[in-house]
Amino acid sequence: MRIIAVGGAGTIGTAVVKRLSARHDVIVAGRTSGDVRVDIASRDSVARMYDEVGEFDAVVSTAGEAHFGALGTASEDELAVGVHSKLLGQLRLVLLGRSRISRGGAFTLISGYLFDDPIPDAVSFAVANGGVEGFVRSAALSMDRGVRINAVSPGLAEDSAAEFGALNPGRAPVPMSRIAAAFERSVEGWRTGEVIRAW
Repeated sequence: MRIIAVGGAGTIGTAVVKRLSARHDVIVAGRTSGDVRVDIASRDSVARMYDEVGEFDAVVSTAGEAHFGALGTASEDELAVGVHSKLLGQLRLVLLGRSRISRGGAFTLISGYLFDDPIPDAVSFAVANGGVEGFVRSAALSMDRGVRINAVSPGLAEDSAAEFGALNPGRAPVPMSRIAAAFERSVEGWRTGEVIRAW
């Protein structure tokens, strides 16, 4: 398969690319590094990425930003970061890619445990994650040409535990191999409309 890995140079993306590259042709897309450049917050940038890549069979996204900070002092613009980047950015990958992806192809987006198990100061993440999961479940009912769509909720990634572990008392870090395997399951499997919880 020819797979576009958006955010493939990031912490989770690197693990996903390593696993998928063993059997597939993976094109890494990112804002500042990778085989092609893309900013998922820009419609034109996403369209250019697809033009540059040409034919593809799957998209995996580990991209998207959100604001971390106290709700009491957060501005509307700060809280909207997750909506505009992690949520709408990933929806844009699907909306602009659905007519280009090969028959029977697969989109895999990233959500996150902060929707199911929120922590203080992460409202923007929770909103974006919930939106991604709702979109995946609903969009799966309307995808044509046998195209599938799923999301992976990766939990507290092992490689990020040193930075975020103190904010998650009692939460066990998830090995990177387990997170990568969840993306592999979405790409190579048969199910659609699924939120794969790697934690």
